[in-house]
Amino acid sequence: IQMPAAYLQDEHQIFREALRKFLQKEAVAYYDQWEKAGMVPRELWIKMGEQGFLCPWTDEKYGGSGVDFAYSVIINEELEKVGSSLIGISLHNDIVVPYFDSYGTDELKQRFLPTCVTGETISAIAMTEPGAGSDLSPIKTTPIKQGDCYILNGEKTFITNGICADLIVVVCKTDPKAVPAHKGISLLVVERDTPGFKRGRKLEKVGLHAQDTAELIFEDAKVPAANLLGEEGKGFYYLMDKLQQERLLVAIGAQTSAERMLTIAKQYTKQRKAFGKSISDFQTVQFRLAE
Repeated sequence: IQMPAAYLQDEHQIFREALRKFLQKEAVAYYDQWEKAGMVPRELWIKMGEQGFLCPWTDEKYGGSGVDFAYSVIINEELEKVGSSLIGISLHNDIVVPYFDSYGTDELKQRFLPTCVTGETISAIAMTEPGAGSDLSPIKTTPIKQGDCYILNGEKTFITNGICADLIVVVCKTDPKAVPAHKGISLLVVERDTPGFKRGRKLEKVGLHAQDTAELIFEDAKVPAANLLGEEGKGFYYLMDKLQQERLLVAIGAQTSAERMLTIAKQYTKQRKAFGKSISDFQTVQFRLAE
């Protein structure tokens, strides 16, 4: 990740203001409705794409702006201020699509990147399984090479954008006998209309209600061999590389969320009255806010 010498330049601030105004009009007013409906509408993705708020780091030849990572930071911060259920957009922008850019062939990039930038295509990455999470070595989703296709079988769970996704990077085990196990892991791109691929349940969660988290099921799913990202058996190393940015984005979201909650709490304590004055005047409340 290359950052400019001065983290935020004038053009970054202009971009932030434009995004903030857009979200105020197109997201803030509807966020509670989306939480109740359990889904962020695809229309928001299209509108964000039209305004250049999706994958702005991508090369101009694919429809992007070729800008630096600071723009991604700004997008993540402003989305988090609206609500955490918008994390699927951040996942698409800065976690999944970079796999296509770094490891996809020229043909895959031409096919996938332009519509990822416009919002016509929504992406997801499928790592977690019922029996494999933080440790991916036990994954059981397996593709068997048959001619110019892979026949994919297995299940994934807790997949962000699982219902809406048109492209899914599936972490699978092309060599189940590899020692150590992580050396047999590969990345396959499964498209929405792939025969043998279906969605399972949309999972109910304690929060993030509008964020579609789902189960994915592959039953003899026929995936073109050309949809392999990079080389067979190197998927774990690709994940090691890209998960660093994912962790950074999670930290940015957590920091922004904490700042937003503190702002809301301070506003509330100034407005709430007790014993003839704002509760923000009470020392015990001040101590809690300071902590």
